[in-house]
Amino acid sequence: MLEGKRIILGSASPRRKRLLEGMCLDFTVDTGNTFTETVEDGIPYREVPVRMSEGKSLGFHRPLADDEILITSDTMVILDDEILGKPADREDAVRMLRDLSGRTHEVVTAVTLRDSSRMKTFTDSSLVRFSSLAEEDIEFYVDNFRPFDKAGAYGIQEWIGYIGIESIEGSYYNVEGLPTEKLWKALKEFC
Repeated sequence: MLEGKRIILGSASPRRKRLLEGMCLDFTVDTGNTFTETVEDGIPYREVPVRMSEGKSLGFHRPLADDEILITSDTMVILDDEILGKPADREDAVRMLRDLSGRTHEVVTAVTLRDSSRMKTFTDSSLVRFSSLAEEDIEFYVDNFRPFDKAGAYGIQEWIGYIGIESIEGSYYNVEGLPTEKLWKALKEFC
């Protein structure tokens, strides 16, 4: 399918790297980028990951060669129409997990594929329900796993996911940061 193509993952996320490796894709990681991760006020929250993913793609630090495909992505956690980004500090992470406790939230990931002449973006959405989390469990997780690089202050593949995720509707891998099944189909169509 990808014969003669070189895939570049434009992300430093170890989770996305591991997921691409799990798909048996041969790729390199190149995070050189000029994009500033901001969007203008008033953008519908479901559009934010799309704008961010496309911005990361278009902000790639060099032109793409004809045989290269760049993959960029952005994941957002949404609770009651509010985007929970990466926590600023420990207190912010604890607050986010308290807010998520005992409730269902949405995880939206946008993925952009771009080569030297075209760009395609798709999204995936999953609903995640946390059981009621004890305060000591929240603090243990934040202090031991330091989820400051994760939207919504949690990684589903970490301890909090094992003990706190009650149900998922949609792709587990989307919640982890890359909807692999949709990415596979999109790569086949793109090539």
